[in-house]
Formats: sequence, C-alpha cells, structure tokens
Amino acid sequence: MEKIELIGVNKSFKEEKVLKDICLTLTDNKIYGFVGRNGSGKSVLFKIICGYVIADSGKIMIDGKELGKDMDFPEGLGALIETPGFIWYQSGFENLRYLARIRNKINDAQVKDAIRQVGLNPDSKKWVGKYSMGMKQRLGIAQAIMENPDILVLDEPMNALDEEGVEEIRQLLLKYRQLGRCILITSHNREDIEILCDEVFEIKSGVLQ
Repeated sequence: MEKIELIGVNKSFKEEKVLKDICLTLTDNKIYGFVGRNGSGKSVLFKIICGYVIADSGKIMIDGKELGKDMDFPEGLGALIETPGFIWYQSGFENLRYLARIRNKINDAQVKDAIRQVGLNPDSKKWVGKYSMGMKQRLGIAQAIMENPDILVLDEPMNALDEEGVEEIRQLLLKYRQLGRCILITSHNREDIEILCDEVFEIKSGVLQ
C-alpha cells in the first residue's frame, strides 16, 4: 500500500509558482532523496506533506487518508524542517519532554532513548542555548524520531554535523529503513544521497523529475 501519495499538487506564493503539478507515490521500507538548488521547492514540498503548508490544489494522501480533509496533520510522522526552535534555558531532555506532552504518546524513558540514539546524553543538565550547532541538529533529529513514527521527513538532517555525527545519523536512518519506515530526506551532500537513498527525485523550478 502507498504510504504517501501526491496527486496534482500545486503551490504558489504571490506570483511565484513554487510547486507545479507534483505527482508522487512513496512506500514503506525505502529512503527517498530529494535534490535541487536552494529555492527549488524541496522544503515547501516537505512542509505540505507534513501539513505545515496547505497546497493550492491537488491531493495529499497519507496511509489512505486525505490530508486537510480526514486529518490536519499526519498521525505517524516525525519531521525536522529548517532549524528547530528550542527553549534555550532548558536541557535537551526537558525540551523534548515538553514536546512529548503535546500528544502524550511516549514516556520519559522513550524520550531519553531517542536522545541516546542520536549520540547525546539525556541526563546532561546543559542548556540547549549552550549547545553547538551540531548538538542542536542531533536534538532536532531526536525530536523527529522520539515517537517512533512510520514516516520520517528530514530536511538536511546532516547539516552542521561533523564526520562522526554524519556516520552515526546515516546508520540510524539505515536502521529505520530496515524497520520498515518511509523516510524522506534532502541533502546537498551527494554522498549522503548515494549511500542512503533507494530512489532520488530532482526538483527544478518546482517541477519533479
């Protein structure tokens, strides 16, 4: 069964047409790469799939349900898009615990496990405001995976990570693919795309190729 299906999706901002008649079918057990220049429409496409931005026309189906009609946000989806906003004077664990309370699906132990999976210490009292950019990126990925979603949407997940961090997150994503997840990523690093992705789509001026 299709995990995600986009049918004739269009999106414009003022006079600029950002996405043009996007048709796409994605299934479980795969990592999909999306490449293209800055401003090509990759992030907008991801935001539409997550329900953060509403398409002008077309259908977005997630697990057979229509986004914007049967639901406002996909249930089993975790996302990292752009720089996540955290409370700077709280620890990483406290930040994710606040977010976990929104859906109330997971407990503190599961939050801590997600933090460990990305190579951070869940018991550290260090404020997020004192984190390096790489540590904030790791915490953003932990936020995306902590509720064990069926779908992961990650916009430049390797951004600001050192070589060790990149390898750790690659292995994490490959593990999630083996667990049957549907994973969407963008990356400016060709090596990430080559190592991780089962299929690659290019977006040029809002057109999917």
